[in-house]
Amino acid sequence: MLGTLTGQRYVDDILRPHVEPFLNGLPEAIFQQDNARPHTARVAQDFLRHFQTLPWPSRSPALSSVEHVWDQLKRHMPSCHSVHDLELAVQDVWAHLHQDNIRCLINSMPDQVAACIAAGGGPSPY
Repeated sequence: MLGTLTGQRYVDDILRPHVEPFLNGLPEAIFQQDNARPHTARVAQDFLRHFQTLPWPSRSPALSSVEHVWDQLKRHMPSCHSVHDLELAVQDVWAHLHQDNIRCLINSMPDQVAACIAAGGGPSPY
């Protein structure tokens, strides 16, 4: 996706084509997103009104496994000199991420939550 992600682009390019069909297939699903500007835009909030959502608390601890996946992706990225090279590199690194690492991140979620609770919602070793 090139350019700035606006609230309207978020709806048109992400929510409507990807999130909506997924949530429609899981009637009991609860959708949560962070408070990034496109997520809090009125157009995005209006679009999500017919889905069950869970608000993102301010100063919420980072308990998302995908953040660790992004870190892995960044660590393996080569230097790129063009947008095209960057797109190809991201696709290649993504395709070669070890699923065992991702599985370990997911399986560590109970420990992450316990550490967060023990830290009173503050920083934890994760």
